[in-house]
Amino acid sequence: MKRLWNSLNIAFSMYSRLPAAQCGWTEENMKYVMCFFPLVGAVIGALCLGWDALAGYLGLHAPLRNVVLMLIPLAVSGGIHLDGLLDTADAMSSWRPREKRLEILKDSHAGAFAVIACAAYFFLLYGALDMVAGKLVRVYVFSFVVSRSLSAFSVVTFPKASAEGTVAGFSKNAQTRVIQATSMVYLAICAAVMLALQPILAAAALVGALLTFLWYHHMAMKHFGGINGDLAGCFLSLCELVMPLMIVAADVVLKKIA
Repeated sequence: MKRLWNSLNIAFSMYSRLPAAQCGWTEENMKYVMCFFPLVGAVIGALCLGWDALAGYLGLHAPLRNVVLMLIPLAVSGGIHLDGLLDTADAMSSWRPREKRLEILKDSHAGAFAVIACAAYFFLLYGALDMVAGKLVRVYVFSFVVSRSLSAFSVVTFPKASAEGTVAGFSKNAQTRVIQATSMVYLAICAAVMLALQPILAAAALVGALLTFLWYHHMAMKHFGGINGDLAGCFLSLCELVMPLMIVAADVVLKKIA
């Protein structure tokens, strides 16, 4: 139990800015870290759901409600996953050989394409969240668990772009089968609840997550020879954009049909 407790605290201290107990990052304590990674998403989802309810109760205007909804995941995660998206945008836009792209991922400086990608990301997310209201929110908040469950699965399953780095380290010490099974359990629970709440909207969101996951694998294998922390962060960020966009698209189609 102590090992699991330590893995939980490492997951929250690594992937969030939430309070976590201090513990040693030993091989034993690292084995189950990815099992608890989706729980960070559960906290984010709960905070977003709570904020949406509070904003509605206070009668706040949509712009403030939307901006805070965008900032909650960023504040909780500390921007670690968004950083991966921006680094990947720079690397992919360079059109350089694989080795050079991997070097760009490691570069701490933000290039022009990272800035463009960041602006485009938040504009699209704001537009989606502006239409995610009422019943749609209850489906949307599960995206944070879904994205992290798929990300955890990829960390212990996909080939690595390098033998060094955070993802390689976590994967090396991880209990692969346990993490894969745990990730599938998280996904199954999320899918069941989402489909029970809003079947069509949930199906659209889950299809969006799956397509993003398949693209992530294809992109990483083709252009980088495997995954690393930045590519995993890129996937997670895009998954949390695609899912609300798919929810909105499905809702618009349903309203047109009705």
